[in-house]
Parts: sequence; structure tokens; C-alpha cells
Amino acid sequence: MNIHALLLINITLLMMLTGCANKIEPWERGNLAKPQMALEPNALDAAIMKHTFSSKEASSGGYGVGGGGCGCN
Repeated sequence: MNIHALLLINITLLMMLTGCANKIEPWERGNLAKPQMALEPNALDAAIMKHTFSSKEASSGGYGVGGGGCGCN
């Protein structure tokens, strides 16, 4: 290996290490608990859509719902 390849590898490794975060501080946890950060912003709508999808697709599983395609589960 020549010196340029080693230099490029070292710079790449240093850049990758600078992006690592060790932990979230207690005063930063409030930012992560905001409603905008939720995976499902409206839990009721998401539950209704999951129920409808599982009923219409005649499938079960994946959401903890059992039953068939008749919608009577």
C-alpha cells in the first residue's frame, strides 16, 4: 500500500468515529418524547387501519390480531 491509500483509510476511519453518539443525556430526552417524534402520530387511526387491513386481506399476524377475513375478530 502506498502512503496515499493509508492516509485515505485513516481519514475515513476518523470521520466515521466522529459520528458516534454514546448516550442521550437526561435533558435531551424531552426532545425525543415530543409527539412529532412518534412512529405512529395518531395511535387510534393506526389501530383502526391495522384492523381494517387484517380484516380485508384475510390475513392474521404481524400486529397481534387473530381471526379471519370476515371482520368478526
